[in-house]
Amino acid sequence: MDWISRKSEWASRGALVVWILAGLAAGACQGSSAAAPEAGSHGSLVYGRGPDGARDLFVVPAEGGEPTRLTRHPASDGLPRWSADGRSVLFASNRSGGWQLWRVPAAGGEPTRVRSNDHTEWQADESPDGRFLAFLSSRDGRESLWVLDQTTEEMQSLVRHGRRTVMGNPHWSSDGTRIVFSSNWKAGHQIYVVDVETGKTRRVSPIGGCEPRFSPDGTRVVYVRRRPRDDKTVSHIVEHDLASGEERTLVDWPALNYDPVYSLDGTEIAFASTITGSWEIFRLRLADGKSHRVTFAGGDARYPDYRPAR
Repeated sequence: MDWISRKSEWASRGALVVWILAGLAAGACQGSSAAAPEAGSHGSLVYGRGPDGARDLFVVPAEGGEPTRLTRHPASDGLPRWSADGRSVLFASNRSGGWQLWRVPAAGGEPTRVRSNDHTEWQADESPDGRFLAFLSSRDGRESLWVLDQTTEEMQSLVRHGRRTVMGNPHWSSDGTRIVFSSNWKAGHQIYVVDVETGKTRRVSPIGGCEPRFSPDGTRVVYVRRRPRDDKTVSHIVEHDLASGEERTLVDWPALNYDPVYSLDGTEIAFASTITGSWEIFRLRLADGKSHRVTFAGGDARYPDYRPAR
């Protein structure tokens, strides 16, 4: 988890100046103006907001607007993912003392614990059919990628790397046959794709990366490109074509740009950026690079996820 927090250099200049600066960054990236993607066409986003130790979950229309609070707890709730049917949100929380998996109804209400044990278990993603849950667990002494059959409660250890390995952000392909994830095994953080049936894993990132997500059609992966010697205040978001290996940069704003996720139709991404001085959520249209700021409340907004069609 990358709970990075910075003071806002431009906070006192107001939301208008912030919007202009973000628009200029989008123009520098794609050579276009910062006109917003079409409003109202991409449903809603869930995300986490708040400083370390006091993060809660919110839902906001993708075009922006007043957010709805889903959780309220003095502990930290984060890494949200919509369930496959869009009726609930899976998230990780340390409200029980250690990091465990929880679920909260999309309409709000009391969160319930998905699993209860003494291990660190977090970063969950539900398969498209809603049957399986992919998540990270330390149950065998190392952080590994596991799959839970939510019908039979059977567990499968899908990927194990070295004992000191740090993994991240598993995400199912839309056909339910593959999971993309990151791991720092042997070569620093890299992006891998694993075949769920065979367990065969292949690395897809050429020089390092984290925070991967499949495109809706499963042909591409978007991720954050970081190298050990890179400027620690800058990261780029790139798109990798799984067939050709070709990559293109989607976001190269002079900031930390993280947590990319495709919209349901694959025409845009949402992501978090520090371009305004603190973490906020943005949308970016892939056809022309035009961007739109979604959140304005302050307090570090991270990990957006588009709600599935219901």
